[in-house]
Amino acid sequence: MTFMIIRRKILTSAFLLALITSLSGVAISASASAKATNPTEFIADLGDKAIRTLADTSVGDASRRMKFRILFLEGFDVKSLSRYAIGRYWRKASKDQRGEYQRLFTDFIVNTYANRFGQYSGEKLDVTGERAVKGKDTIVQSQIVRPKGAPVRVDWRVRLRKSGFKVIDIVVEGVSMAITQREEFSSVIRRHGGKIDGLISELKRKTK
Repeated sequence: MTFMIIRRKILTSAFLLALITSLSGVAISASASAKATNPTEFIADLGDKAIRTLADTSVGDASRRMKFRILFLEGFDVKSLSRYAIGRYWRKASKDQRGEYQRLFTDFIVNTYANRFGQYSGEKLDVTGERAVKGKDTIVQSQIVRPKGAPVRVDWRVRLRKSGFKVIDIVVEGVSMAITQREEFSSVIRRHGGKIDGLISELKRKTK
């Protein structure tokens, strides 16, 4: 197994847990971002409720997928994430292409990670601090503590919106998931002659 494949497997698992950790707690997560008084509290409050969701074996796949979609839309700045993921190609896309792409972007994220909930094996999120960065963002520092193996460092880039705090990036062991997604999507678009329709077609295929 090559280094890149090993790294991707680790990052995918860590990103999965990070997503679930931030989005867990169906009944309360919608208001958590609005009630939290600071970014650390926002991440910590959601993280504390992660285990409850992950350990709930009574939830069926369809219900879990639906909950994950709702919580992803509530906890993350999906519009910013989807726009960043295609960079300069956003400006070249028509209004219809943008709308279809953003819908498929959400479907892609939900399908990719909802299907991997079974990878959870007792990990916990430990929030260790925060630091302000340029602009209105805050980096919330944490680590995923695993039953076996060394902790995984995860930094959350959080931004305050009108509706409350939102996650705009997750950095796992120094690797930005937003940048990683952008590199992958840009590569797909370039393979299709710089046309966003190529990416849309690929996302349709992967979200069927």
